[in-house]
Amino acid sequence: MSRPSLYRSTLPNGLRLVVQPLDGAPSVGVAVHYDVGFRSEPLGRTGFAHLFEHVMFQGSENVAPADHFRHVQASGGTANGSTHQDHTDYYQVVPAQALERVLFLEADRMRTLRITPETLRTQTAVVKEEIRQSVTDKPYGGFPWTVLPAVLYRTHPNAHNGYGAFDDLDAATVAECQAFFDTYYAPGNAVVTICGDVDPGHAADLVARHFAAIPARPVPAPPALAEPVPQQARYGTHPDPHAALAATAIGWRMPDAGTGLDGYLAHMVLGELLTGRDTSRLKHRLVHRAPLATDISTSCGLFGPLRARDPETFVCVAMHPRETTTEQLLDAIDTELAGLAATGPEQRELARSRALLTSATWRGFDNIVARTRALGTYE
Repeated sequence: MSRPSLYRSTLPNGLRLVVQPLDGAPSVGVAVHYDVGFRSEPLGRTGFAHLFEHVMFQGSENVAPADHFRHVQASGGTANGSTHQDHTDYYQVVPAQALERVLFLEADRMRTLRITPETLRTQTAVVKEEIRQSVTDKPYGGFPWTVLPAVLYRTHPNAHNGYGAFDDLDAATVAECQAFFDTYYAPGNAVVTICGDVDPGHAADLVARHFAAIPARPVPAPPALAEPVPQQARYGTHPDPHAALAATAIGWRMPDAGTGLDGYLAHMVLGELLTGRDTSRLKHRLVHRAPLATDISTSCGLFGPLRARDPETFVCVAMHPRETTTEQLLDAIDTELAGLAATGPEQRELARSRALLTSATWRGFDNIVARTRALGTYE
């Protein structure tokens, strides 16, 4: 399978550009990643990074509030944003001829975002309603990423809930929003990715035309995230009045992908071995043979593999009848893991898991939105 070429460049103000042309793509994806997520939020301002993601769509010098969406949709495209542990990305897919319009929109808010008291009040209310719909009023809402980190980790950046507490959201001020923008939304703290029906040279010229005049600002240091690995098991409970079945989440610290990529990738294969298909080890043991659970899954990372700095979490989630105790689940999982550690997987089992994982990874990049966003995340 051929790999499309990547073209990289950096503007004098520090903005990085990654372009990947794709033959036959009738559209173009554009994303802007900022190196700030909810692990950069200060104590007492939980949820601030996500709140600010909403504020970013509320107007700039040449774009009225919410008109970013209107301009993209008028071009026949779609747009959205997303906040993660260590980055926030804004992305859109449009017909290729609308590339410059999207770059203008992104550059305008990077240069001259407008933050008003009314904007802040409105978007705080929007975020709180999102939390109600997605977390507090929904069965298993946000589980496990909103609750598991507080059990596994001890420092504020790693342990707190990125959606935030309502009191913290209500206390946010315009001055704090402006300071957050000035600190983190600088060109040197951002990467623009363009993917699809695009000429790299033309794309670089357009990016320079719209972004080069944005003044450079100091790039903030990443938050201090290091903390010791737990030396004993930790436990926590989370009430959910809407849940019909019980759910148990288990988290393990993963190897650092930056310094131990082989170990990280081995965990990705391990997840496939354990729960990737109905005949995988944990699914066979806990769902079909015992059965102790109705479903079980694993993932590398709270939001998927290779999307956050160290420390990151290997997650296992089991849905099960209330009659199944956590101790029964943990004993069965520990027994299966101990057997795998003692004898290793069968070669055919390992080859199948690697092939399925590789295939799923490639399929994930078939979508131009996913590919455009991944270019920025991995950069």
